[in-house]
Amino acid sequence: MSTDFSAAGPGRRAVLGWLGGAAVAGAVVPGQRALAAASPPRAAAGRVGAPPDRALPALAAAGRQFLAGRLRHTTVLQSFVFDERRGHVYALQVVAGGVRLAGERAAVPHAVRVRRGDLCLNRLELDGSPAGYMYLKGFGHGGSIGLEESWDGVTLWTEWDANPASGYGRGLCRFRFTDGRVLSRTAADLRTYRPLSGSTSNSPAVDPVHRRLLLRYKRRGVPHFALHDLDRFRAGWYRPLITFAQPGAHLGLPFQGMALHGISAYQLLGSAYGVGNPPSSGGNARLYRIDLRTGRAVWQQIDRTAPELSPREPEGLAVWRGGGAGLPRLCLGFTEGPAGGRGFRLYEKALN
Repeated sequence: MSTDFSAAGPGRRAVLGWLGGAAVAGAVVPGQRALAAASPPRAAAGRVGAPPDRALPALAAAGRQFLAGRLRHTTVLQSFVFDERRGHVYALQVVAGGVRLAGERAAVPHAVRVRRGDLCLNRLELDGSPAGYMYLKGFGHGGSIGLEESWDGVTLWTEWDANPASGYGRGLCRFRFTDGRVLSRTAADLRTYRPLSGSTSNSPAVDPVHRRLLLRYKRRGVPHFALHDLDRFRAGWYRPLITFAQPGAHLGLPFQGMALHGISAYQLLGSAYGVGNPPSSGGNARLYRIDLRTGRAVWQQIDRTAPELSPREPEGLAVWRGGGAGLPRLCLGFTEGPAGGRGFRLYEKALN
């Protein structure tokens, strides 16, 4: 089943209803009554409040280091997510060059791994020590990863079915972690989803508490977000709750991660230090908070966390829901170290 919603705009998209800060389950479909839309906050004079650049004190502060470590390969961290109940971090990276996996006749160059969309999924302890790994062949670039909890373990969501022209996924999938497994995109036990025919750069983020899935995708080269009810998406019903163009795409900065929490989405843009982005500038990493009732960025800033890192490429964004004093925290990832020996650092800041 596939529903083409790429043409949805501000006046035609599905509308969310919210009660007490949580989304009302359900989506707008033909024959169903639309849920009431929540209006953005307004100032006393009737003008819309909360301009996009207004500082939120906690998010505006530089992050505090949460975790530092290395992954199985020397390639960079792409994205990460937390299994808080079991004390694990799952992190994606593209497979390094010169590695020969089970079933392969010879070692494969890194450029070929990128084009094929071959990923290494790392499982780490919260102190950064390794706790297992598996390989995902033909999945994508690993720009975002989601995690869904259940009584008997966790299910991981990633992009799937890499486009050979770009190495980015044309759909999504979900699966259980199996230490040491080489999982092919054609595996019989893989649950796969192709929500939008003709799209690429499909990436998921999951809010396991409010049962929502955020999909980022590109159609005709233009990046969009689509918010889904997680259970309906799992059942193959792809009508989104809301769709909107990705805020900040006009800046031309690389997309480096997203996270989903309640009525808000967060995105991270930016590149490593280099030409046009020297260390003296503090970097171009840009953090956004997006109101999912409207699809609009309600806050954004250049993030000044850890300007001393090198090459300081932003890589990944996730919510730690059991942070200090039980308050949720937003965690940002950055690459550090020389080529061929990359490590990573995660930093956290309060969401309020």
